[in-house]
Amino acid sequence: MQLALDIGNSRIKWGLRQQDRWHRTGTLLTASWPMLESLLREHHPLAQVLATQVAGPKVAAGVAQCCESAGVPLRWVHAEAEAGGVVNRYETPQQLGPDRWAALIGAHAFTSQPAVVVCAGTATTVDALSAEGEFLGGVILPGLSLMAQALSTGTANLTTHSPGRFAALPRSTADAITTGQILATVGAIEQIALTLQSQQHKPVVCILSGGHGPLLLPHLERPVVSVEYLVLEGLARLMSD
Repeated sequence: MQLALDIGNSRIKWGLRQQDRWHRTGTLLTASWPMLESLLREHHPLAQVLATQVAGPKVAAGVAQCCESAGVPLRWVHAEAEAGGVVNRYETPQQLGPDRWAALIGAHAFTSQPAVVVCAGTATTVDALSAEGEFLGGVILPGLSLMAQALSTGTANLTTHSPGRFAALPRSTADAITTGQILATVGAIEQIALTLQSQQHKPVVCILSGGHGPLLLPHLERPVVSVEYLVLEGLARLMSD
């Protein structure tokens, strides 16, 4: 059995993989990373831990110590020029975030069409993936919560104490903020999708993941494949290679 870890800024998504199937999956707060040691010991022996992380060196060092204490080999995944059936066309392939890289590998396993790969978490990434598995480029923008936080901390009068609702023409400040967050993100997704479609001359599908994915889903007009743990799916593909 192997353990896959997607260590994000807010949450750690984990999955136990055995015989090409998920045995268990779950999440915990990134700040609660010491709990991983009990998970490792509960499922001893594990062949390895395969992980991506964007939470910073302190969390990475702590996770590494958990694995060392449990006697489990740890392998950090980093972007490469090619892996898992995906070719990385970043100008400097190693600069691509490991979570984006694993998500692209996971997405390529879900469709043979050109895809706009959206991971909507603390930050939102929108990446273009060709039908042949080439990562062609993409964008990073603040996640929905970060957009609201930026307005709250950067302005004097745009702090709201209750979540708003999406509206075609919002008539309250809370609704205006929520609607703006969604429209800005959906606009970025649609622009990348249109650019990809013009290059590929084929219909584009959206592969959607992340905690804010359900908020975006009703507003996406092209076909959508929702994948709860897209980064873990990419790590699973790397496990089998």
